[in-house]
Order: sequence, then structure tokens, then C-alpha cells
Amino acid sequence: MYISIDFNSDEAIYVQICNQIIMQIASKEINEGDNLPSVREMADTIGINMHTVNKAYSVLRQQGYLTLDRRKGAIISLSPDKYKAMIELKNTLQILMAQAVCKDIAREEVHELIDIIYDEWNK
Repeated sequence: MYISIDFNSDEAIYVQICNQIIMQIASKEINEGDNLPSVREMADTIGINMHTVNKAYSVLRQQGYLTLDRRKGAIISLSPDKYKAMIELKNTLQILMAQAVCKDIAREEVHELIDIIYDEWNK
């Protein structure tokens, strides 16, 4: 597992970790049942505070991407709650679509972009 942090980004480090883990799950680089590095190991590898990694793992657990076990650590465990996922997706898309409207991006352009991105994950 490889995590790359942009320390100059406005995006919080824990969010960068979450997003990269989600993308690695989607691309099948990591799979259900795989163990993530321990909080300490991930923090040492990246060169960040353990609390930041712990926050990322907690967020991923809350979002249904992993389970946390004292003995086994963080394990990829995808929650099948599609309804909850659809609500979260809608909330995220509402903000993105508002940004697209403000930037005068046409509906057709948005649809085309979504199709391209979706196809990248479903090869």
C-alpha cells in the first residue's frame, strides 16, 4: 500500500489518506479482508502524527470501508448499506454540481466526465 501526502495541499492530511485508501479499494489494489498498516506504522512511513492516521481510520470506519479490531488492526470491510452510500453521494454531488454551474460547465460535459471516471473504475 502506498500513500502519498501533499503537505502543501489545502486538503487535510487525514482526508488525503481516506481518499487514497478508497481509490485503492475501488481500483482493487487492496481488497476486502486486507489489513491496513497499523496506525503507528502508517504514521512512521508517511512521517505524520499517529492521531492523524487514527482519525483517517476512524472516518473510514464510520463511512463503512473498514473495521477496527484491537488485535487484528484495521481491516478492509465494505458495508453493503447502499441507501446510506447513495445519500452520501448525493450530498457530495450537490456541492460539486453547484461548483460546475458556477463555472458554466454544461450538463452534457458533466455527464461525459462522470462516464469517463466511472469507466476508469470498472475496467
